[in-house]
Amino acid sequence: MTKLICLPRLTVTRNLTKFLGLYPSFCQKTINNILHIYKFMLKHLKEACGVFGVQDFERKKVFPYIYWGLRSQNHRGHQSHGFLTFDGKFHVHTGLDLVPKIKNGEIQEWLDRLPGHVGIGNIRYTTSGRTDEQSLLKGAQPLLVQSEKKGVAISFNGNIVNNSQLKRELRKKFPDFSYECDADLICRKLFTGIENGNLASSVRACMREIEGAFSIAGVTKNGELFAFKDPHGIRPLCCGHSEDRKTYAISSETVGLDINGFEHGFEINPGELVIASKDGFTREQILRGEKKALCSFEFAYFSRPDSALGKKHVYEVREDFGRNLGREYSEIAKKVDMVMSIPETGNDAAYGLHEETGVRWERASRRHRYVTERAFILLQRDRFNTIDRKINILDRKIRGKRIALVEDSIVRGDTTKVIIEKLHKHGASKVHVFVTFPRIIHPCFYGIDMATYRELIGSRYGPDEIAKRIGADTVNYQFLDDLVRATGLKREELCLACITGKYPTPLAQKMADEMKEKFEKGFKETGRIYEAAG
Repeated sequence: MTKLICLPRLTVTRNLTKFLGLYPSFCQKTINNILHIYKFMLKHLKEACGVFGVQDFERKKVFPYIYWGLRSQNHRGHQSHGFLTFDGKFHVHTGLDLVPKIKNGEIQEWLDRLPGHVGIGNIRYTTSGRTDEQSLLKGAQPLLVQSEKKGVAISFNGNIVNNSQLKRELRKKFPDFSYECDADLICRKLFTGIENGNLASSVRACMREIEGAFSIAGVTKNGELFAFKDPHGIRPLCCGHSEDRKTYAISSETVGLDINGFEHGFEINPGELVIASKDGFTREQILRGEKKALCSFEFAYFSRPDSALGKKHVYEVREDFGRNLGREYSEIAKKVDMVMSIPETGNDAAYGLHEETGVRWERASRRHRYVTERAFILLQRDRFNTIDRKINILDRKIRGKRIALVEDSIVRGDTTKVIIEKLHKHGASKVHVFVTFPRIIHPCFYGIDMATYRELIGSRYGPDEIAKRIGADTVNYQFLDDLVRATGLKREELCLACITGKYPTPLAQKMADEMKEKFEKGFKETGRIYEAAG
């Protein structure tokens, strides 16, 4: 195997060294503030992961497909990225930060580095394992386990609930195993099964013995491209093909297919295994009868608005969210002068709220396009906040106005509080927050990094108290039944655990119930519930 580990192009240390060489007058206090931002971003700005895989049965260079498939989904993960291709042997490249831009003069170098007719890629945010730079590099995907005769590589989106049990089991076979992320657990579990049987039997063992969310694209040492979902289908994963049906692809979101000019074929079913061949995808239902539970947060926040999810495009669902809020809180809507959104996930809902109420949608908040989660401006002042750098408020548009502020969700309340402070600073007289996702009361075990009760403002306070704490005049959440109806799916087809406390898997339910009882008695959580349990 050729394993090419690429350090981040601009690490914090390197940036500071370079910058201080230019501006030696910068004080130590400023340096500490910059490092504080970096830690803030690692702790708070975590979403999901993105998966892409492709196999071409004529051409031998699939890397460009993987590259663009990941670029289109980079919103799903900023902490690390990786590519793996296969041409009789595996070739891997992983690195930190966003998927890098490739200059014209570098294209051939990348093609030579990652040759092959089949491959997978991944962009990641951590919801398991440590978040120091070394651990992030070790946990960057795709991951590969192989012996002389057998081997498997995977790109993973999701989160494992029973990881403590799996770690104990796998250390019996791999004594030197050092856990960095859940993908490593699944990859080793798959490899063990393939050594003792075949791909289908190995996938079946994973589905039966691993609890949690897992949508996976993988490549075997035989050059097979495959994909499968957990028995509840918690995370999205779809398949598509080129117009001439000689290239077949797997993607977390349909935008990964769109950018490559591929046609959307189907969404992989919960508990289903698909394998690419010259004749298309072979589909095998490995496990049947489990309750479908697609993550409802995908509609509000994770997925790109132009992705198709369920029976609709995501932007259509979000517009309906806004219309629902307009109907639910029509009396409050009558008291505002303008609708504003927190860009960009609030934009479509703001349009729906505007349509329903007739209140003008004033796009007086804009995202600084090139200020990404890892980008920051070095300023010599005490208070640094990433969100404050990312959103620009047009003060002349809001001065003296009563604002309906549309937000996709409130998890910890930090982000919304900063925006409201900016609005008041720029002269807003009232700020009424309209939230498309119902109040989040319970932790998530399936791929959103909100795994304790303590960090969830909704688990401790009702809407009135939340409004007081974030500086809003009112906080108005969408009703659960209206959210479900807008998705076009049935309530029993969605995971709503963070709202209702009813989890689709038994160990998650047990952990949440036990921790809630302790939390209500004053117990202080020390980490993610599913990791602390180990």
